[in-house]
Amino acid sequence: MRVHDVHKSYRSRRVLRGVSFGLEPGTLAGVVGENGSGKSTLLRILCGQTAADSGKVEHTGSLGYCPQETVLNDSLTVDQHLSWFRTAYDLDGLDRAEELLEELGFTEYRHTRVEALSGGTRQKLNLTLALMHDPDVLLLDEPYQGFDWETYLRFWDVAARLREQGRCVLVVSHLAWDTQRLDVVLRLRDGVAAPGESDVMRPVTTRGADR
Repeated sequence: MRVHDVHKSYRSRRVLRGVSFGLEPGTLAGVVGENGSGKSTLLRILCGQTAADSGKVEHTGSLGYCPQETVLNDSLTVDQHLSWFRTAYDLDGLDRAEELLEELGFTEYRHTRVEALSGGTRQKLNLTLALMHDPDVLLLDEPYQGFDWETYLRFWDVAARLREQGRCVLVVSHLAWDTQRLDVVLRLRDGVAAPGESDVMRPVTTRGADR
């Protein structure tokens, strides 16, 4: 993925002013920043949901996007969601989705309506829908929101395997305690360049393999 000089304003408020960075295949990257710093706006631009005022975003291969707010229908079961998204992605089967049900630990809820699921299980389904077509580039906005500790650790196991398979994974969070798990960490500061810096986004650390 390549991002070059992306700007975005809402009326007089400049949210992003010159974001530029590049991520290679097999990279597990993170964007951290306080609430209101423009992280979700950036992610919506990266996935094509929101248009930038200027700048360019390029990526190769298929794209997966897991928004912070779940994209679920309360009246449908987990299996019905998988069936709908299988059709949308034009998949031959549900092999990858079934793997994720096992990995994230919610196979027992396949026939349960979303309205009866806990917040954490909804998020598991939300993540599965973003991953079930095995995308080359994956954009995740606060993906482990509502997860218990065991599922939180399983999420990072899944993310590490995706990296090993050559996928590009970008995780957005307002918390910085996960940075030791990432190869690249980018800090967004309220959409405004810090003193002495020309870009809104700047790399703050680069790490090797998952610990």
